[in-house]
Amino acid sequence: MEQGKDVERGETSSNQEELEQPFIRRRKVVAHEDDGSGKEFQSESIGMVLLSTGVAVCGSFQFGICVGYSAPTQSAIRKDLNLSLAEYSMFGSILSIGAVLGAITSGKIADFLGRKGAMRVSSVICIVAWLAIYFSQGALSLDTGRFLTGYGIAAFSYVVPVFIAEIAPKNLRGGLATLNQVFIVTGGSFAFIVGTIINWRALALIATVPCLILLLGVCFVPESPRWLAKVGRDKEFEVALQTLRGNNADISDEMTEIQEFIATLNSLPKASILDLFQSRNIRAVIIGVGLMVFQQFAGINGVQFYASETFESAGVSSKIGTIAYACLQVPITLVGALLMDKTGRRVLVMVSAAGMFVGCTLAGTSFSLKGQGLLLDWVPIIAVSGVLIYVAFFSIGMGAGPWVIMSEIFPIDIKGVGGSLVVLVNWSGAWIVSYTYNFLMRWSSPGTYFLYSAVCLFTILFVAKIVPETKGKTLEEIQASLNPDRRQSI
Repeated sequence: MEQGKDVERGETSSNQEELEQPFIRRRKVVAHEDDGSGKEFQSESIGMVLLSTGVAVCGSFQFGICVGYSAPTQSAIRKDLNLSLAEYSMFGSILSIGAVLGAITSGKIADFLGRKGAMRVSSVICIVAWLAIYFSQGALSLDTGRFLTGYGIAAFSYVVPVFIAEIAPKNLRGGLATLNQVFIVTGGSFAFIVGTIINWRALALIATVPCLILLLGVCFVPESPRWLAKVGRDKEFEVALQTLRGNNADISDEMTEIQEFIATLNSLPKASILDLFQSRNIRAVIIGVGLMVFQQFAGINGVQFYASETFESAGVSSKIGTIAYACLQVPITLVGALLMDKTGRRVLVMVSAAGMFVGCTLAGTSFSLKGQGLLLDWVPIIAVSGVLIYVAFFSIGMGAGPWVIMSEIFPIDIKGVGGSLVVLVNWSGAWIVSYTYNFLMRWSSPGTYFLYSAVCLFTILFVAKIVPETKGKTLEEIQASLNPDRRQSI
């Protein structure tokens, strides 16, 4: 008689396990490695970590589809539903309004229901939203669906990088967390390309697939061990950590470190928004909010949402420019994922911002030359080169880096409220930049890009002075470096 086992709760039968072993047993070889500090540790199996990450980034892919959906479907939706330009503009922008609301509540949901629970809720909301769009016969249902997708992806934008950071070994955390941005970009490119081939209703239906995969996948992966430890589910915490690290891994040191850190945090009062501004948390808040402000106000959403118009205004075919834009993002973001744990977050973000500065300066110069009637044959080449350099360097570091660092710097007792604040700032910045871009371009095309280039310079200074390197550190070690006075208690 077979006995069922609950992997997350750790319900097993020792007798049953013995019966399940083969009669002739193979000897298990356990490798040991040195982490550079002279201390050996038992090598870990990363299969479950990779599976868990793969399930989580379905939410990132959904994020990309939602953001990219409106670009290839604009003319067809307006024609089929007889929408005015103002009505379609509402359809496009209401995503950000839903995202702001989602940002406010995403951290609390993730803290109350767990990381897996939050991803389930977001998936269900997105499925309902896409069905509302699919069955739309007018603006109301269309806008309702778009608003709900905004809410759902704002929750994904918080919980996915946090979940990955909390399950990954420290030597892989940066690279795995960068997959969040890789799949966002891939989802956006997917929506753009597929949206030019099939109709908008079919694309809405296809967009439910990542959520369905995620809903099924979370049934087979463990919850975040750190969240389980935080809420006092100690047995499940141990089983989840062992499942993630492999049956042969020695998790005793990691368990002790997490438990001691959680015990310290549990001795503190329950976190509120005001707690973010206490001395022990203020540096993490400045880093998280600052990185999101610089990420958005460097102009990425203005450049991204209106790329075709930008190319046309510079005298370049919008189709060629946009295809080049879409094809460039995915491979460069993959390079960034590989470099995140090689070079470190801090260096990569600074190099990224420097490259964006060069790209913005080239684009601004091309518009300036065009306005003065100089080197007109070179203007399109300089404009395309500037925009593509800007996009490439954003994708390699500034796209994923702030999210990776955000998922690492907040202590777990304020991670919910801190994450909500950071996501709120990010989406508010995205709305401001996308709304003001056309007005700025009407004011001065070269001035717009020179303004963005100045923000890139300030980004380099901010990271150099304020942001610590988190590569190769456990989340508990990062907290100790941010708060040296608490090092002894951690």
